[in-house]
Amino acid sequence: MATARRQETSFSLWRRLATVAVIGVVAGLATAPQPAHAQIGSGRYSSIVVEAGSGQVLEAASPDAARHPASLTKLMTLYMAFEALRDRRIALDQYVPVSAHAASMSPTKLGLMPGTRITVDQAILGLVTKSANDAAAALGEMLGGSEDRFAQMMTLRARALGMTHTTFMNASGLPDPDQWTTARDMAILARRLISGFPGYYKYFSTPSFVWQRRVIANHDHLLRSYPGADGMKTGYTQASGYNLVSSAVRGGVRLVGVVMGASGAGERDAHMISLLDQGYGQLDIPTERAVARASSHGPIAAAMAAPIERTAVERTSAHARVSDPVWGIQAGTHPTEKAARSAALIARKVADDGVVRTDPVRVNRKTVWRAQVTGLTQADARSACAALAKRKTPCAVVRIDARQVASR
Repeated sequence: MATARRQETSFSLWRRLATVAVIGVVAGLATAPQPAHAQIGSGRYSSIVVEAGSGQVLEAASPDAARHPASLTKLMTLYMAFEALRDRRIALDQYVPVSAHAASMSPTKLGLMPGTRITVDQAILGLVTKSANDAAAALGEMLGGSEDRFAQMMTLRARALGMTHTTFMNASGLPDPDQWTTARDMAILARRLISGFPGYYKYFSTPSFVWQRRVIANHDHLLRSYPGADGMKTGYTQASGYNLVSSAVRGGVRLVGVVMGASGAGERDAHMISLLDQGYGQLDIPTERAVARASSHGPIAAAMAAPIERTAVERTSAHARVSDPVWGIQAGTHPTEKAARSAALIARKVADDGVVRTDPVRVNRKTVWRAQVTGLTQADARSACAALAKRKTPCAVVRIDARQVASR
């Protein structure tokens, strides 16, 4: 399999990706696109960058290797919904019934109750911003009659689109050992979403939406940090690592990038930024100077099998909005780092976003370890703590810049 990966990846890409450990672009500094530091050696890493109009591959690393899609699955769910909207089989203001099965989905979710209804429009917004698993299952049930049947429909449609290595088992991307895709297949799907549904593609640019008096921010941080980025989808499970599909337009040229198997959200985002910059560099389209990306996340670590990311991606503005990802949750203090990591991983699974962090602190002349998940919005942090409280797990919402406990 290693031989196949070497055949898929050009020597020049490996040379560029292996030589750079830090990505940082300072505002106002005109530099050439920075080569990305690939997660060389990781058994689950793959990536691809293509020119959206022609499909020309600009960069690729193991693009045809089987990967778990995680919430990238929702891109196919949305494709099916957009197709039904285009064909007038459903309407945006049509109600989607919420079954007990849909309501039982693990977080992240909107918290839908069995027997209630949401509109198709609300379900779509829930998928593209919060990556809501309950909304995805409900939408799948409406379109397919059952989620299992919908997954079969998703797979058949994916194969018809040319996604020959993809099999879907559910509408959300929640873990299933038989659910697989590839970076190349995800790039094909992204291009089809862009070209086939220009009117509905705008949903992916939604920065946030209000749900039951809560502001839900989009999990895609590139919408705020990368010039020209206009959306797509994040994804994470413990088996998949951190995944991202991104699309951006610069100089009239649209690129689609896919990164799968990163070891943290910050690493994933920084790597995508560098790959897109490299792609535009190959096309002689200059990097925009207006946005500073001086590394708040530090060096890009290797995406090895461990799903732990120690370095938080933090925005520390003293005037940050509630929808900004400067919040986190603290799942108690623990006598050992191992115990703190375990608690933080459980909290990260409940939050379905953010970065795991463990910090030593001195209490009564003893060292204990704090278990934290950082890089959340305040609304998502509160929602995660509420879910943990139901499990009788200690949790506090913290403001990352001040490390203050905001609520319990």
